[in-house]
Amino acid sequence: MFADAAAYDRFMGRWSRLVAPRFVDFARLPDRGRLLDVGSGTGALASAMAQRHPEARIVGIDPSREFVACAVAGNSYPDRAGFEVGDAQRLHFDRASFDGAASLLVFNFIPDPVRALLELRRVTKPGGGISAAVWDYGAGMRMLRVFWDAAVSVDPDAEELDERHMPLCRAGELSALWKQGGLDHVREQAIDIEMRFESFADYWEPFLLGQGPAGSYSRRLGRPRLDALRREAIRLLGLSGEKAPFALPGRVWAVRGVVSSRP
Repeated sequence: MFADAAAYDRFMGRWSRLVAPRFVDFARLPDRGRLLDVGSGTGALASAMAQRHPEARIVGIDPSREFVACAVAGNSYPDRAGFEVGDAQRLHFDRASFDGAASLLVFNFIPDPVRALLELRRVTKPGGGISAAVWDYGAGMRMLRVFWDAAVSVDPDAEELDERHMPLCRAGELSALWKQGGLDHVREQAIDIEMRFESFADYWEPFLLGQGPAGSYSRRLGRPRLDALRREAIRLLGLSGEKAPFALPGRVWAVRGVVSSRP
C-alpha cells in the first residue's frame, strides 16, 4: 500500500512534516532520555522529536526496509536519531528501555493496534508518555475527503474503499484504545493544520503514484473513469482555475497517556 518511499513522500510526506512539530508539542515527551518513534516512515516525526528535544536520543522503527533506508539517507540528526526495521506488534526492545514513545499517522494501519499499544507500554518506563495521532479521514482531512467524495460520486462501488471507514480516525476512538491499554491521564485533542497547493496538478498528481488506499484505487481505474474523477474533484474544490493556488485544512486526532507507576 505504501511501497515507494519517494512517492509516499510526495503524496503524504509533506503533510507529515507539517503536522509533526505540532504533534510533538502535544505529546509532551521528556527533554532527555531515549525516545521511540513507531512507524517512522521517511523520518518526519523523528526529525521533529530531535529538533524539539535536543538532549534526547531517538530510535525509529518501520516495517519497510525501503522507508528505513530513506529515513537514514535524509537523517539530519545522525548523532541522535537512528532508524531500523521493526514491527510495533513485536518489539525486540527490553522492558522499560524508553523514556517515551510516539507514533504519527500509523496506528490505524497496524493490524493489531491493541497488541502494539501493549508492546509500547512494555518498553516505556513507568511515568513515561505514549502518544499517537491519526488523520480524521471522515471530515477533517480535506485532501482525502474531496478525493473520496468525488470517487463515490462517479463510482458508487468506491464507497466501501472510502478511508472514512478507517479504524481509530473518529473523535474518542484513540482515547478509548489508550484507556483499554491501561494508560493513565489519557487526553485526546484535535490538531489542525493547513496545506497550500501551487495548483490543481500539485494536489492531483500525487494520487496517481499508487500510494495508500486512494493511490491504489486510482491505479485501478481506466482513463474515462479517472478523467471523470478528476473533473469531479475540481468541481468539489470550487477552483477558479487549475493553475490557481489554494489551501486545504487537515486534522488529526492525537492522544497521549502515561504508563502507570503502579505495580
